[in-house]
Amino acid sequence: MKKPKFIYLPFFLIVIYLFSCGFMTGTIVIDKPDEYRKTYEAKEEIVLRAIARVFKEKQMGLNVTINRKDRTVITDYFTQEDWRTKSYAKIRQINWKETEVVISIITEKKTKTGWEMRRVLKKEQYTNLFSEIELRIYEEMAKIQ
Repeated sequence: MKKPKFIYLPFFLIVIYLFSCGFMTGTIVIDKPDEYRKTYEAKEEIVLRAIARVFKEKQMGLNVTINRKDRTVITDYFTQEDWRTKSYAKIRQINWKETEVVISIITEKKTKTGWEMRRVLKKEQYTNLFSEIELRIYEEMAKIQ
């Protein structure tokens, strides 16, 4: 008995979809890292500690460092195979109760000519990251009280 050819169509479509998604991830070469902003109702120190916790927990780089003078949280590169990632956050006190956070996640791919900066994260991933930071801000506030 001969099998109908349309049985292979879903399998073929899934393979094509997975193949095309693999090429889309991290293929956009960029000159300057993306920056995303969010404002929180919290003091600088609490926001700095919350960002540092998220960077550590999510392994978004090595050696997470808080620089209170520059109001930044910076990591060293975390390298895995031909990729490396570094995270950077800068905060600015807007007024007595609001702090603005600017975050950049720098992802680079090793090529024959050196390291090329690539866009891997999209706006949705940054939105999730900011939500995680907000949760950590509440936890840091709870520690104080």
